[in-house]
Amino acid sequence: MISIMNQIQRGLRFRQLHVTDSIFLMPNAWDAGSALMLASLGFPAIATTSAGVSFSLGFPDQEAAVSRDTMLERVGSIAAAVQLPVSADLQAGYGTKPDDVGNTIKSAILAGVVGANIEDYSGSSAHPLFEIKQAISRIRAAREAADVSGIPFVLTARTDAYLAGVSNPFAVAVERCNAYYEAGADCLFVPGASDPKVIEALVREINGPITVVMGLTGSTLTVPQLGSLGVRRVTIGGSLARATFGLIRKAAAEMIELGTFSYASQQIPDSELSKFFSDQRET
Repeated sequence: MISIMNQIQRGLRFRQLHVTDSIFLMPNAWDAGSALMLASLGFPAIATTSAGVSFSLGFPDQEAAVSRDTMLERVGSIAAAVQLPVSADLQAGYGTKPDDVGNTIKSAILAGVVGANIEDYSGSSAHPLFEIKQAISRIRAAREAADVSGIPFVLTARTDAYLAGVSNPFAVAVERCNAYYEAGADCLFVPGASDPKVIEALVREINGPITVVMGLTGSTLTVPQLGSLGVRRVTIGGSLARATFGLIRKAAAEMIELGTFSYASQQIPDSELSKFFSDQRET
């Protein structure tokens, strides 16, 4: 259990990362073990990945596949495992109504996080993004719930304009991000934008700090390059979790097809891992 004072301190540290001129990288964990490993390597904060959590539980990356309580239980175990600020991937907030989103934020803060992202993807093939007035109300409800808690909290509003196949996604993303910023979002997230010129234009046109996701296939931009474009925060989404599952599948294919075990050369020895986790739990 994280003390209130500890959580406040984490929240203040996390908030400060978003108001400096320096870019920072915030990788995504899916359980306590991956969180501890990432936290030990010097990152200033970590995020959760709803995709990674879902895959680790044997479910697809869909909000309806894993319940809010199950997701928040895993989020809470990640926040409790590390000393860093943790931001939760809460997908669309587990409900369409503003009150649903507000209640999810309240529960996430009780679980120990000091930030979260809420997306505007509706799940409907006919209307993939929530109608903008509803989307704004959802962000406003999230902001109000966070403020009532008394915990410094970084609210990230994500628009899926580039992933949903809408016409003129740039204009839609700019309009929505600026509206979400006015509604109380601290950081804006536009997944799917990978062209440097597009990212630079988004940074120029969107009023608040921008976060982008890296680790997707074919993406070659580096953190310094993104920083030069004006990006404030970089995450990796579920890419590390997917890479881990990629290793499992490759190793399984090798064993069943060749009867060999070359994958084992990439493992961390049991004694080293045991000492690592023992040391982490004692700090």
